[in-house]
Amino acid sequence: MVEGKYVAYVGTYTHENSVGIHVYDLDLSEGKLTERSVAPINNPSYLIVAHNGKFLYSIEDEGVAAFSIDENGDLTKINQKWIGGMRGCYLDIDSKDRYLFVGGFHDGRVTMMNINEDGSIGEIADGIFHQGVAITAQNRRFDHPKVACVKLTPDEKFLCAADWGLNQVRVYRIDYTLGRLKLEDIVRCDLDSGPRKMRFSSGGHYFYVLTELNNNIEVYRYSVVDDEPDFERVQIIHTTDGKDDRMNTTPNMCTSFDTKYIFTSIDGFNGVSWFDRDKKEGTLTRLGDTKTSGYFPKSLVLLPGNEYILVLNHDSNQIYSFRFYPEKNYVLMKNPPINVDKPNCIKIHRLV
Repeated sequence: MVEGKYVAYVGTYTHENSVGIHVYDLDLSEGKLTERSVAPINNPSYLIVAHNGKFLYSIEDEGVAAFSIDENGDLTKINQKWIGGMRGCYLDIDSKDRYLFVGGFHDGRVTMMNINEDGSIGEIADGIFHQGVAITAQNRRFDHPKVACVKLTPDEKFLCAADWGLNQVRVYRIDYTLGRLKLEDIVRCDLDSGPRKMRFSSGGHYFYVLTELNNNIEVYRYSVVDDEPDFERVQIIHTTDGKDDRMNTTPNMCTSFDTKYIFTSIDGFNGVSWFDRDKKEGTLTRLGDTKTSGYFPKSLVLLPGNEYILVLNHDSNQIYSFRFYPEKNYVLMKNPPINVDKPNCIKIHRLV
């Protein structure tokens, strides 16, 4: 039984009926959400909570915004800052809450923002626009840089930036004293793969790259050799059963807190698939899949305790909860759906 009080933050697109970030009380024993408040903000498409648990940071049309978190989990906006380019799509933060890292899909930019001691967002520390073009193998079409995800390595020496357009993960060394990023390495994914999301294993030795366009997870062994990052690819595994793959893409993945299990969402199929992870070798075994009773499962999260998974069906405006039975290898829908307009991302936060 997982102890503690938890809330869920759901970011939404606000160009229709939603107004911002929905805050839900979370019952882990039942996988149930109960809405408690909404924090107004324009198009909060990605959220992250500071490691000290006192602040939440969000993408918004104007750049990035900071919120304080009260004892109940409700949000109060502190400030907002421009990021030096077009709107971002992904955030990460270092464990000392010094810098906020922003990935920009629309302009291929990686931005490093200062965070002040009071939790507010400071000025831009550094920003790098990716350069280059990619020619796709299928139709010889040119594509340009699109940073879909940024993720710190577990040792926090480096920042990984998944470039969906260039089929690369660019690895930057971080200078925390000067607030600077320096390109250190490039991990080259398969052509036409579209790297979309990244995760590290709980021990930090394995790196998982979800490639949206060819429905794969690329598995790498990660280490630091002579103070340089080293990524060795050890596996590529398909996220679907291979049927009707021309109609499918895989936009998101989540892991259990111990990274024993990985779930991926599948657009087109409108479902999720799940994998078991070998903790020693880092490799994955695909276990199954299921429909999610909605359209475009854009985001998902496996709750603490590994008993429930929440799926955000973006185009049908609902959040569904499923009970996960790993010993029997299936999931079962649980609870009535939660209606929310254009849910885009979800973050689970422990209050106490």
